[in-house]
Amino acid sequence: MSVRDRRPLKHVRIARGLTALFSVAMAGCQASGNAEEAPALESIRAAQLSADLHFLASDAMEGRLVATRSIDLAAEWVKARFQHLGLEPGAGGSYFQPFDLIWFSLGDGNELTAAGRRSQPGDRYYPLDFSGTGRGTGEVVYVGFGIVEPRLGYDDYQGTDVTGNVVLALEGEPGSDDPDSPFDGVVTAEASRTWRKALAAQERGAAAILFVRDIHNRPDIADMRAAHEANWPPAPRRIERFSIGPWMDAIGIPAAQVSAELASLLAAGSGHSLEDLAAAAESASGHGVLALSGPAVTLTTSVRRHRAPARNVLAKITGSDPAVANEVVIVGAHHDHNGRDDQGVFNGADDDGSGIVGMLEVAQAYAEAAARDERPRRSVLFAAWDAEERGLLGAWYYTEAPAFPLPATVAVLNLDMIGRNEEVPADGGGRFRGLEEQTAESNANAMNILGHTYTPDLGAAVERANGAFGLELRFRYDNNRSNLLRRSDHWPFLQRGVPAVWFHTGLHPDYHTRDDDPGRIEYEKMERITRLVYQTSWDLANAPGRPGMAPGR
Repeated sequence: MSVRDRRPLKHVRIARGLTALFSVAMAGCQASGNAEEAPALESIRAAQLSADLHFLASDAMEGRLVATRSIDLAAEWVKARFQHLGLEPGAGGSYFQPFDLIWFSLGDGNELTAAGRRSQPGDRYYPLDFSGTGRGTGEVVYVGFGIVEPRLGYDDYQGTDVTGNVVLALEGEPGSDDPDSPFDGVVTAEASRTWRKALAAQERGAAAILFVRDIHNRPDIADMRAAHEANWPPAPRRIERFSIGPWMDAIGIPAAQVSAELASLLAAGSGHSLEDLAAAAESASGHGVLALSGPAVTLTTSVRRHRAPARNVLAKITGSDPAVANEVVIVGAHHDHNGRDDQGVFNGADDDGSGIVGMLEVAQAYAEAAARDERPRRSVLFAAWDAEERGLLGAWYYTEAPAFPLPATVAVLNLDMIGRNEEVPADGGGRFRGLEEQTAESNANAMNILGHTYTPDLGAAVERANGAFGLELRFRYDNNRSNLLRRSDHWPFLQRGVPAVWFHTGLHPDYHTRDDDPGRIEYEKMERITRLVYQTSWDLANAPGRPGMAPGR
């Protein structure tokens, strides 16, 4: 590693050991020494990156907010570029992969009855947006965090059926502050999502599910009414909260957030305090189901689910080798951003206009190589993901309905914010939580690679390709409180067992502000990064073997 890794020493040694192990394994994937230069590499130029980005991140594009005219314009522009390059449609004969975004509004008749009292939303509880609409009633059982994660041998239900019960579960996950936690260290694990816990409870027969803060780790919600109004505001949000159809269509049981005060009343009959129950949930293999022997609960919910259209934009180069042409390397970025407000446009030049125009330059290099009759052995898919800013939703949808089977996906190279030097101010606040103070100058030649601990041999492939470009690769954020690891479109693929890494120059003070504009981009550096991505993808698409996931991933 070219800079000091800030993970505990144990993790550094493990990561280095795994990298060495997988580098040996990948030795069979490429000839010794540097691979041959990818054809048409010189076609990737700073001037073209600048021209494209000044269009995509202009005020005329109005910030590319999901479910608006501006994101439709951006998608049509990407499609037109794919067509101009002569690339094949990547989504079953179309360049567009449509999917449904789901947004929510609260209906009438929501109510919770518990401990001899009827409560309306804001009084001791509020319905959660992913909740089904219906009525659930039953005796309450406590299931710790309510997590089921087979990859870790972890099951808070311990195989117990909870048919007819109302489940009480903690928010969060075991070892949330432990860098050595198997749940992705201090990164919030995917298994801790509340809607995933609700689905696990539903699959085991639960009539409803209630969530309470993990009060041994965090304080309870101070003002339940204010929290309810924040989750269900009386006026529409400028930026709506979304999920995707396949997820929400699966959940039917009522779900709600409850106060620690109410949860304590429900737990009283067990002979344990809520604080003791919460602490006992810190288990290596799962808590198990505990009947609370308290009052029954009835939860009635009415949550309206509304649909809005979204679409990924996909194109491909078909591989030249019939033996592996059904395998694919994906080069992707997201084309959405945060729209505009009364003060102006959130242009999103770095986030992620830089990634989109970089992906298009890689696609152009492949098209020019194909015109010279130089095609990769494997297929390559170029993807513009929709709704990344709303929760990586386009990439998540793709993993539900992939254009190539996920087991045939060799690697995913994700470009997100590749145009600026990382800069973390001393007083950056929550936007930079977990990141040490650093200047843009100190990162002038730096590039962060995230996801490498999941797939060390893919990280090693990037390092090998970088020999020709001399960037300072930094492998430092996979186990970091910033949650960066799960904040871009490589994450859904890692969760489905697909090797994926994120090329990321880092956060900066203009991130998610109106000052993220094309005039602030480091185009010469961005040219080298884009060439690195192309070279890496070419190497992977032509290697005899393919990268794998680290043990346990």
